[in-house]
Amino acid sequence: MIYLDNSATTKPYKEVVDSFVKVSSTYYGNPSSLHKFGVQAENLLTYAREQVSSLLQVQFNEVIFTSGGTEGNNLAIKGAALQHQGRGKHIVTTTIEHDSVHEPFKQLEQLGFSVTYVPVNENGFVEVADIEKAITNETILVSLIHVNNEVGAVQPVKEVGMLVKNYPKVIYHVDHVQGLGKVPLNIKDAHIDLCTISGHKIHGLKGTGVLYIRDGVTLFPLVSGGSQELQKRSGTENVAGIVSFAKALRLTVQNQAEHIKKMERIKEKLINRLVQHERIVMNTARMNTAPHIINITIRGMKAEVLVHSLEEKDIFVSTTSACSSKTKKPSKTLMAMGRSMSDANEAIRISLSHLNNEDELEIIVSALFETIDELKKVMR
Repeated sequence: MIYLDNSATTKPYKEVVDSFVKVSSTYYGNPSSLHKFGVQAENLLTYAREQVSSLLQVQFNEVIFTSGGTEGNNLAIKGAALQHQGRGKHIVTTTIEHDSVHEPFKQLEQLGFSVTYVPVNENGFVEVADIEKAITNETILVSLIHVNNEVGAVQPVKEVGMLVKNYPKVIYHVDHVQGLGKVPLNIKDAHIDLCTISGHKIHGLKGTGVLYIRDGVTLFPLVSGGSQELQKRSGTENVAGIVSFAKALRLTVQNQAEHIKKMERIKEKLINRLVQHERIVMNTARMNTAPHIINITIRGMKAEVLVHSLEEKDIFVSTTSACSSKTKKPSKTLMAMGRSMSDANEAIRISLSHLNNEDELEIIVSALFETIDELKKVMR
């Protein structure tokens, strides 16, 4: 089996699973409880927050634990917009955001907010100048994805941060879910106010994540009840998940440089082989893209059919974002890049991790080329 859907989710590290099981079975007290059992859980929670803040190079009180990328993005976007709507109701994002950003913006439009969706070029990159043009006196939020989850385009996050810091009432949110561990980003250097991270994209567990909230930035809480997570996100903390997230983040940061180089080598060799086929069109640019994502269109082949045909050969790829793949809509990212409807419908995403190896390359290419030839015969 060759797993090539790592942008959807990654295989958890054994150490991550082990830490979750140990905490779940041994330190299962409620961290809000006053007794010794609760204090033990609270100490684990505190230690995990210290670890995460150190690894991300941010302050202890800037780390809020969430259930993952979708919750983090929703809390950042809706929380910022609702909290600061008194100073303006204009918000800015791009046309290639993940659905967990795109949909909150659509909901805010229904609540009376004005949204500017900044376009991208044919390679999926946003221009800083276009972000600047979009900002008005009413703008209170700019939200930008770091690494596009479909084509891997790395956006100019730091440059936009330098721009936005000149607008004191504008809050800057970055969706760093696909970038963490693959494209280094210093949150402080990039002048980011809110930053979303997900555990299961870095070989952690589903249902874990972090929202970085810069000290001094206030949000309207979306979940009310207790005073957990510095009163930003109520609900009994998932201590086992949080400890496992800290473990996944530590292993990711420690091995980041080595893993990036490995994925870059595999990606480059894979692209060089794939472009040799006459039906394959590359949607991922060769420059300034993440080391783990390759998006291709196989002309004349329905993506869904191709995915299932490769599955029969024990090779697992995906169509668009996993969150929207079952809707059977064409990729909004590829459409925003100016691709045709047919090219968008015939696109698949190959996404790597450091667990993939170069000796899989020929197996992958041969299987894909064979599948294309098989489907060509059926289509005649």
